[in-house]
Amino acid sequence: MTRPSCRIPSVALVAILSLVLTAALLPLGSALPATPATGGPITLTAAAPGGERWNADLSVVDRDDVNVQRTAAGLRLRAARPAERSARSPHSAVAEGMLLTTPRTLARPATRVRAEINASFPAGATVEAQVRGWRTAGWTEWRAATAGAVFDRPVTRVQTRVVLTAPGGGATPTVRSVQLTADAAAAVSAATPGRTYRVYATRIGLVGELTANGRIVQPRDHFVALPSRRGLSPINSGDYTVRVCTTNGSRCEYAPVWDVGPWNTRDDYWNPSSVRENWKNLPQGRPEAQAAYQSGYNGGRDQFGRTVLNPAGIDLADGTFWDGLQLTTNAWVDVAYLWTGGGPRGVVGDGPLNIRAGASTSYAIRGLAARLAHVPIQCYVTGQSVAGPYRTTTRWNRLTTGQYVSHAYISSVYGGGVPAC
Repeated sequence: MTRPSCRIPSVALVAILSLVLTAALLPLGSALPATPATGGPITLTAAAPGGERWNADLSVVDRDDVNVQRTAAGLRLRAARPAERSARSPHSAVAEGMLLTTPRTLARPATRVRAEINASFPAGATVEAQVRGWRTAGWTEWRAATAGAVFDRPVTRVQTRVVLTAPGGGATPTVRSVQLTADAAAAVSAATPGRTYRVYATRIGLVGELTANGRIVQPRDHFVALPSRRGLSPINSGDYTVRVCTTNGSRCEYAPVWDVGPWNTRDDYWNPSSVRENWKNLPQGRPEAQAAYQSGYNGGRDQFGRTVLNPAGIDLADGTFWDGLQLTTNAWVDVAYLWTGGGPRGVVGDGPLNIRAGASTSYAIRGLAARLAHVPIQCYVTGQSVAGPYRTTTRWNRLTTGQYVSHAYISSVYGGGVPAC
C-alpha cells in the first residue's frame, strides 16, 4: 500500500529575497520584521561578557547538506522550485535547503548558544540558524538559536545547521554569515527521561526519493520520519533514534530519524508545552495531525492549511514497517523518543540487527535494530559466542526493554559504563 501523500521530505526548494538580517546594521536588542516561520520578530542580542564567539563555516557544501550551494553572494538554495508532488503534499507547500557545519569543541562548557544572521530574503522566505550541543548522554535536540538556545546542562561541543525555506516562487534567500556565541545562562529543568507515546503510524514508501537529511530512500529501508526537524539526524547517523513497538509489545524496531513528516514540520509533540515549537495548547504527546483529524483542531488542517486525512504522528520506512514491526497496514504504535532519556547507548554498526528474547541466537527474534540506531543498554550478560564485524564476543547487551543484542555488532558505546547484569 502506498503511503499517503502527506509526507514532508526536505529536499524541496524555492525562495524569495529582500530583507537584511544583520546584527552589524541594527542596534542591539532591535527586532526584525516577523516572518511566517517564526510567527514573531527576531531579536539579535549582544554576546555576554566572556562569551566564546565564532563564525559558522558556510563555504563547505558536501554530501550531508541538502539543496544548498555556495555562491559569491553567499549560501543559497541550489534549486529554486519544489519537486512536483500532488496538491496535498508539503513538497508543494514549502521548499527548503539545509547546511550542516562541523561540530565545534568549546574552550569551556556552555549552557546557551545564540546566533546572529546576516542574510537577505523576501516576504514568505525564512532563514534560521539551529544548534545542538553534546553532553555525556549524547546530542541535545536541535534548537533555534537566533533568540538564544538554552540547554538543561553544560555542553562541550556545538554543531550548527542553517535552514533556508521559501514558498514556490523562484527566488532564493541568501545567507552571508552566521556568527555564534556560547556562554552561560540559567539552566532549565532537565528533560524527562524516556518519553513514550502512542501515535498513529503510516508507511513512507517513496523508494528512490530524497529524505530531509539527503538520503535516497532504499527498498526495505529502515528509518522513520517525525514532524519536526528538532529530532532529525544528520545523514549516516542515528543521533536521534526512536524505539517503535506494536501496541501488544510483540515486535519493536530501533530506527534513526532521517526524514520530516507526516503532515507538519514544526510539531515536536513529544516535548512539554514550555519547549514545544508549535501547538503549545495541545497535550504533550498529542500530534497536531491527530488532534486535527480526531477533533477538528486548527480547523482540521495542518500547518500548511491542508485538510488532514489521517492522524499520523510518525512515518515508517518500508523495512521498519514490514520487517521490523511486521505490519500489514497503518496502525497505532508505541514510540519512545530515546534522546530524551539517559544512560549508556550502543551504536549499531551493522544491521538491521536481530533483537532477541535471550542471549543466544536460539532465542526468538523480537524485532530489529537498524544500522546506525542508538540503543539504550541497561547491562550485559555472558551468552553465546558470536563473530561479528567488530569483534568475536560472548557479551550480549540487555536493552531497557529486557531484550538482547549481540555486542559483536555494536560499533561503540557512549553515555557511561555498562555494568554486568
